[in-house]
Amino acid sequence: MGRLVLQKPGEICTNTDASPEHVLRGPEDDIELQAVHSWFRDQPVGLLYTEAIRNSIDYVLDGGRTSRFDLLSSDVHPGERASVGAKLEYEVLRIFNLPKAKPLDTLIAGAPVDIKATVGDNWAIPTEAHCQLCICTQIQLKKNRHRSWLVRTHRSWLYRGKGNKDGKRGLAVDARTHWSVPLYDWEDLPVNPLRYLTEEQATQVLAKKPGQVKRLLMMFHFLEGHIIPRNVILTVGAGKDDPMRRARQARAEAAKEGLTLLCGDWVESREQAAARGIALGSGEWIALRDDSDSS
Repeated sequence: MGRLVLQKPGEICTNTDASPEHVLRGPEDDIELQAVHSWFRDQPVGLLYTEAIRNSIDYVLDGGRTSRFDLLSSDVHPGERASVGAKLEYEVLRIFNLPKAKPLDTLIAGAPVDIKATVGDNWAIPTEAHCQLCICTQIQLKKNRHRSWLVRTHRSWLYRGKGNKDGKRGLAVDARTHWSVPLYDWEDLPVNPLRYLTEEQATQVLAKKPGQVKRLLMMFHFLEGHIIPRNVILTVGAGKDDPMRRARQARAEAAKEGLTLLCGDWVESREQAAARGIALGSGEWIALRDDSDSS
């Protein structure tokens, strides 16, 4: 099968069964697209999307209940993996303080915008978003990175046919390449520190026994020098009582073993971390070797 040949801006959008024909608009001639793009221009879009995606992945994994920490694990159903995009919509609205508004997902600079994401290679554009503005985010889990485009998903730039049973159709590669506007280029996606553990180490840290304090101590030893988000503590203590309290209790025992446990919730810890060139955020932990420890 040959490559899909697309109509170009200035031609009539004819890949439609019922809607009125209209002229295809490229980004430079699309007033709404330019207004939405300008709205994002002075914001750290990539960093904010990183936060939104990380929150969405953590939500789907539900580590505090399931002990899962890797979205690519066989323990995660493909349907759950795909649901990251649905959760991301709500995270983007929250982080950018955008309203939930019909006819699509939100309004930006007065224009309706649909928010789409994929952990694969393409997006399922719903019928209501055909010929509308879409933010399309690609999440590459194996490479731990993501990027986003702003594009008007003209029907003529979607793959032919009726799509899936809901009428959703994919965006043609050439349309994304030539007639979209990047919101940001590749941004790194933070790796859950538990993924750095060997299989044997992960089994020990996530076992039902011994108790939380001992398993948290093992984790801090294995991941010395890594920043540990709050969600990781909850994952290690999945289903148990007050994992954060157990992490605080581990400090004294860690000190006996030559490790200093610092937490970004405490001013003194933040200052100690900063003295070593480390920025600790709220809820973040790190285990550092005691300077006075000769071992």
